[in-house]
Amino acid sequence: MSGPPVAAPRETPVADPLFEFLLRLGDDRLVLGHRLSEWCGHAPILEEDIALANIALDLIGQASAFLALAGRVEGKGRDQDALAYFRDEHRYRNALLVEQPNGHFGTTIVRQFLFDAWSVLHLEALTRCGHEELAGLAAKALKEDTYHLRHSSQWVIRLGDGTEESHGRAQEALDQLWRFTGELFEVDVVDQAVAQEGITVDHEALRVRWMELVGEVAGEATLTLPEEESMATGGRRGRHSEHLGHLLAEMQILARSHPGASW
Repeated sequence: MSGPPVAAPRETPVADPLFEFLLRLGDDRLVLGHRLSEWCGHAPILEEDIALANIALDLIGQASAFLALAGRVEGKGRDQDALAYFRDEHRYRNALLVEQPNGHFGTTIVRQFLFDAWSVLHLEALTRCGHEELAGLAAKALKEDTYHLRHSSQWVIRLGDGTEESHGRAQEALDQLWRFTGELFEVDVVDQAVAQEGITVDHEALRVRWMELVGEVAGEATLTLPEEESMATGGRRGRHSEHLGHLLAEMQILARSHPGASW
């Protein structure tokens, strides 16, 4: 991945860009948290089973906070639960990367690492933004994601620089997931609009730092970063892979089967 981030193919203004921006933050974490929860009881070792479950809980907690703020910004009476469980697939704004299936353990770890590296840098930028409440939520999430990045980085190194089989699986995962990373650095009308409200992120500087961080860990793991290729996009605009629909059907079934119920 080289050169500046390419503007996403969406130029139509949106009615509430801050709401859309907050959905992106919340949906990334909600979907990835649910993906990680699928490992509960299935991780290769007990400690990792607990670690992945805890990371999933962290991400879902972050999603709840960002979606709660999104609901208040929208002002239509929808809280975080309504936004999580009663939107259809095309209303979700998560990046395509986080909805990809777990695959084998190496796939899950590489997906987590690629997201964690981006998330830490993105949250760092948001802690300095002009929206006080968002900056506070970003600072809290940053503490958790810093641990997530340390955890996933260590596992990438362990797998990549491990046995021939673990190295091969980690490299396979990196090759398969790489095309979903470009979307993280796209700049569109939502980013441009929230920048006018003091929520500014230098996507090019973030991309450069991300490449450095990912390259450093990959080098220690004896993994080769894929050559630049055509990047998949669309998640930020509600165009998702078939995987998200299956995930949402599982995640939303209880709430939709008993609407209005309290627990």
